[in-house]
This record gives sequence, structure tokens and C-alpha cells, in this order.
Amino acid sequence: MNLRTWTLRRRIAALCITVGVLLGALAVFAVLTAARNNRQLDDVLNRASPMRASGESLYTALVNQETGIRGYAITGDPANLAPYTSGQADERTDLARIEGLLKPGDTDIKASLDLVKTRAAAWHTEVAEPVIKTVQTEGTAAGQNRITEASTGQFDTIRAAIDRMQGQIQVLRNQSAAAARQTSRTLVAIQIAAAAIVILAGAALLLLLDRLVSRPVVELAEQVRGVAEGDYDRHISSAGSPELASLASDVDGMRRKIAAELSEVREARTQVEWINDQLKVQAEELTRSNRDLEQFAYVASHDLQEPLRKVASFCQLLQRRYAGQLDERADQYIGFAVDGAQRMQRLINDLLAFSRIGRLTSGFTDVDLNRVLEEVRSQLEARAGADGEITWTDLPIVEGEEPLLTTLFVNLIGNSLKFRRPDVPPVIQISARREGDEWRINVRDNGIGIEAEFADKVFVIFQRLHARDAYEGTGIGLAIVKKIVEYHGGRIWLDLEVPEGTSINFTIPVLPGLPGTEKTLEPRKEVTA
Repeated sequence: MNLRTWTLRRRIAALCITVGVLLGALAVFAVLTAARNNRQLDDVLNRASPMRASGESLYTALVNQETGIRGYAITGDPANLAPYTSGQADERTDLARIEGLLKPGDTDIKASLDLVKTRAAAWHTEVAEPVIKTVQTEGTAAGQNRITEASTGQFDTIRAAIDRMQGQIQVLRNQSAAAARQTSRTLVAIQIAAAAIVILAGAALLLLLDRLVSRPVVELAEQVRGVAEGDYDRHISSAGSPELASLASDVDGMRRKIAAELSEVREARTQVEWINDQLKVQAEELTRSNRDLEQFAYVASHDLQEPLRKVASFCQLLQRRYAGQLDERADQYIGFAVDGAQRMQRLINDLLAFSRIGRLTSGFTDVDLNRVLEEVRSQLEARAGADGEITWTDLPIVEGEEPLLTTLFVNLIGNSLKFRRPDVPPVIQISARREGDEWRINVRDNGIGIEAEFADKVFVIFQRLHARDAYEGTGIGLAIVKKIVEYHGGRIWLDLEVPEGTSINFTIPVLPGLPGTEKTLEPRKEVTA
């Protein structure tokens, strides 16, 4: 069995089991020793000492009996037999007590006790009872004659038997006391051994933790700090417990993965730096291209429009001077030329306006949309006519370019006026509602409306839904609106849920710092004559 492959938990468990077995064995031995010590103390305290005390009491009872017999022999007074009578009762009690304390192994003491009983019985039979009978029948003088030297020697044999028994009881007591002292020393030794085992186990546990945990953890921490400081190629290992070795292996695997990912990040950073350099080059090219585009816009707005103005002017001169002088077909051709030149001028102007959105900027300011609508109303008053009606709510103040926002509403409301239903007065409603961090603005009319299939096409440049002879225009108005909305950070879409007319929604961000309470603004009616 290879102990080096044992885990820390297994080693600690083995140490605890070993210590537990040793302490358990000592505990069993201590229990047995304590039981033996209790028996020995019981022999000293509850057997030997009471038997010795009973032996002394037995001797006193026999002496009292002998004294009572002598007094009765001298005086003949029955009252003097009281010590004898009480001594007999005490004798029986003490003999019974000593016999009750004896155990099967106390053969010497039992033999001595039997000897005492025999000699005491002989003294009663041969001395005490005859003296009492003689005094009662023949008088005190005859009784005194019965008490001879032989009777005194016979009582001395009782005394010797009691002394022998007491000596044997004392031997039992001494032996029990010595054995109790020995078992007490054994118990102390067991306690010392248990304490030594606990101390050694604690020392072994500390040594085990130091060798397998503390020092390996410190070494592992130093290696990890080295990796954290940038030494990603440093191998991480541990000579501690298998758990720490496994942890070190996992940490080293993480180090290898981080090193690999770091290498990829460095390569990606190199690529990003290269891409940034390319983006800088492209940005410079884009800046140069924008300058060229601006130059083109200048050329288109000046140099290209000059020939168009001349063509349109001379065509108009031809039309005015030679109208009716040429044949009908010539007048038609001249009309086509004039119309084409004028449409080309409008198209170039719209393209210029579309291209300038977001490029030529005066900066964002706080714009009151109510003031913008007032300006739009004044611009479109003639187109609205006497029966036209424009209503709007208390519109918010937003951040943007006022000229662009004016152009936005001019195009939207202008489209509503252009695509009105015949013989139906135009009604245009503008409302605003806050939704989170943006304003949702709705422009709705009662015109001819837009079919759902064209919902995505209406905001594409040059997309026309009607023939040119039905409704004038270049088809770029809603494309300009979309670009203005997106330039201001919003979005625009067509609402297809309205029962009639057209409903267009667009959003504009709320001014920074404005409270976030949503509310729907009530309409305030403005009538355009």
C-alpha cells in the first residue's frame, strides 16, 4: 500500500481511528481497573473495617458478660446480671454481623470466628451458667468458689481467639488497602497514557497539516502570485496532499488556458491596431471623398444649374415668342423641353438638399416644436386653402437642428395637403406622446392614404406611387424626412391601423435630464385658413 497516494482526509481519518482505538482500549482497561479498585475500597471500607469494629464490640460484649458473672457471684443480686444479659445479645449481634460480611474466600477469618464461637459457647456452658445456677441454689460463697483460676484461663483463650481473628481481619484490610492503592496508581498511569496519546496525536496532526497543507499552500500561493505578476509561462505544481496536487493541476490548466487566450488577445490586439490604422486611412480617404462630394455639390448647384437655367430660359423664350407661329407639334416639343429642364432643376435641388443633411450642420439646440409648427403653417397656408385644417398638441421641446426639423414637418404636412381626397377639406393632426426616453410624434391626415404593400417603399429615394401627371414631385420628400429623423437619433414608420388617410409616426430622443414621467398631451386646436 502506497501511503503517498493517500488523501489528506484519509490520513486524518486513519490517525483519528488509531487514536480512537488506543483511547478506547485504555478506556476499557480503565473501567476494569476502576471496578477492581471499587471492590478493593469496598473490602476496606465496607467489610474489613466493620468486621474489625464488630470484633472489638464482640470482645467488649464478652468482657461485660464475664464482669456481670463475677458481680452476680459476689452479690447474688440479679441486677448484676444485666451486663451479662446485654452482653449475650451484643455477642449474637456482632457474630451475625461478622458472618454477614464474610465472603467465600475469607476461610481464615471464618475459622477464627468459629473458634471464638466454640470457646465462647464452652465458657457459657462450663463457667457462666454453672455459676449462675450455683448462686441461685447454694449462695454467693459457693458461686465464688466456682470461679477459679481455670475459669479465668478459659476466658483468656476466648480473648486469644478474638485477637487472632482481629489480626486476620487487619491482614485483609491491609491487603485490600494495598491493592486499592495499586489500582489507583494504575488509573493515574492510564490517564497519563491517554494524555500522552492525545498530545502525540495532536503533534502528528500538526506535522501532517504542516507538511501536506500549510507549506504546500504557501508554495502554491507564491507560484500563483508569480503568474499574477505576468509570468504566464511558469508551471504550477504542488508536493502536498493529493487534493492540493489536483488543485495545483487545475490552476495550472487555468494558467495554460489564460496564456493561450492572452496570446489570442495579443494577436487580436495586433489585428485591431492594424484595422484601426486601416480605418484611419479609410477615414482620411472618406474625408477627402466628402470634400470631393462637397465640391461636386458646389459644381452641381452652380456650374450644372447654369446651363440648365439657360436651356430653360431659352426654351421659355421660344415658347413665348413662337407660340402659335409654328405647327402644333413644334409647340408640343418646346413644352416638353421646358418641362424637362424645370424638372431637372427641381431634381438637382432635392438631391443637394438630401446630400447636405448631416454634413452641413449648425449644431443641435433646444427646439420648441410648437414654434416650428407655427413656421410650417405660415409656409403652407396658401396650399392648405380656406377649408384646410391643421391641429396639433402642445408639442415638446427637443434637441436638434431647427431648419431640418422645419423641413421635416414641411414635407410631411405638404404630402398630406398634396394627397388630399377630391372635394374633401384636408384635416391634419400632429400629436406627441412620451414613451420612455423618446418622444413619439404622429402626423395623421384624412387623405387618400397609402396601401400596406407600399409601407416599406415610401421612404426610399425616388419611389413614386402615382403617375407624374397625377401628382407633381420628385419622389424624394419622405426619403429626406427619414434621413432627418435618423440624423436626430430616431426612427420612422407608417401606421397601417388607421381606418382612413395616412398616419406616420417618428421618434426623437427626450432632452437629457428631463423627468421620466410619461404623459399624453391634450390637443390644442390651431386652424389654418
